[in-house]
Amino acid sequence: MKILIADDHELFRDGLRHVLGQFEGPPTIVEASDFPQAIAAVQREADIEIVLLDLTMPGMSWTDGLAKLKDLLPEAVPVIVLSASDDRRHVLQAVNMGAAGFIPKTSSSRVMLSALKLVMSGGVYLPTALLEQGNTDSDGLPVAGDAAVASLTPRQKEVLALLGQGKSNKEIARVLELAEGTVKLHVTAILKALNVNNRTRAVVAAAHLGLTAPEARH
Repeated sequence: MKILIADDHELFRDGLRHVLGQFEGPPTIVEASDFPQAIAAVQREADIEIVLLDLTMPGMSWTDGLAKLKDLLPEAVPVIVLSASDDRRHVLQAVNMGAAGFIPKTSSSRVMLSALKLVMSGGVYLPTALLEQGNTDSDGLPVAGDAAVASLTPRQKEVLALLGQGKSNKEIARVLELAEGTVKLHVTAILKALNVNNRTRAVVAAAHLGLTAPEARH
């Protein structure tokens, strides 16, 4: 596995490299200290499987940098925001742009490893505190209303609740005793009903609907 760490603090990159070394079969680490280096690394390294991205790096605005990285990377490669800032507006904006999750830099190594494993299995990680901030959203993320919820079938609500726990399609299929292909069809229908375009935004929507169980994501 090849992981890109994009962060402008060398000491933090060194610490994260140490944490990632605890994976079985330690990953190959590629490093970047600003957005231009991160973009160059993605263009140079064709087999990067996950990107850990600090939003506050030099070289360009984080919105431009994230958009460029998402444009260059295959859709299946997750970009996880890894930042000392817990500015909810920025985090949700990053989610809106396709980030696969957010891991605070203050997280313990255990939480960080668990979160990375979850994302690599196709799930989503967002810290509990980010999701427990009311049922309205002024940050550009649509919040599903009663009509959208009513349009979901009982099975789709079950799938959404498990999405809200960050579970992957494979895990949802196991819990609900469904074929993984069936779960994918349910997820597609849920995204359409909630008017969101990725799983991470569905997790946020599930939290606003009270369908998430935060303790299950850790």
